[in-house]
Amino acid sequence: MQALFKNNCLLCGASATGDFCASCRDSLPHSPPHQCAVCALPLAESRICGACLAKPPAFDHSVAAMSYAFPVDALLHSLKYQANLAMASVLADLLIARIDPDALPDFIVPMPLHPARLRERGFNQALEIARRVSRKSGVALLPDICRRIKDTPSQTGLPWKEREKNIRNAFACEADLRGKHVAMLDDVMTTGATLNELAKALRKSRAAHVSGWVIARTLSSHDKFP
Repeated sequence: MQALFKNNCLLCGASATGDFCASCRDSLPHSPPHQCAVCALPLAESRICGACLAKPPAFDHSVAAMSYAFPVDALLHSLKYQANLAMASVLADLLIARIDPDALPDFIVPMPLHPARLRERGFNQALEIARRVSRKSGVALLPDICRRIKDTPSQTGLPWKEREKNIRNAFACEADLRGKHVAMLDDVMTTGATLNELAKALRKSRAAHVSGWVIARTLSSHDKFP
């Protein structure tokens, strides 16, 4: 019966029972074993980094499925820029494998796109991943409670220290989240400025606990929020 469920590895084409063969799965850029519990940057041991202790962000915790490196970066680009929507399930599975099933949030909120960017791209990659994570985890998805109200330039093209300024006051959330644990879901976390700004909007809606879920985390010690 197992042969009926065989596919080919997305990376090397070898026979596989999932998206990747065992060898390619082992070679993926897995997140380091010790990370800051808040921002997910690597540390010598599991604890909270000095930057998050000195200036705590608006979110409490982060989960990064992978480090932002090949081939995960290529998989993300395939979804985001080549509209390969089938890749959303692959990336969702990587994230689900890292989520603690005993500490699930009440809701998932995907990172919103501004309407102008949504018209240009035709879909929101964070929402596509979030739909699959919601279905497989059983956590309710709230796709419409937060809006991106500023059409900001892409964070990717900006200097590190300009990112927080660029994204400031970019989001509005319209819901009563009093006492709830909300997980924000995005594709990549770099400085954390975008997640931090969305978390601020969720806090204004009285969310009690805010987590950040991302497919990939850039492993850099550059300036973070804010």
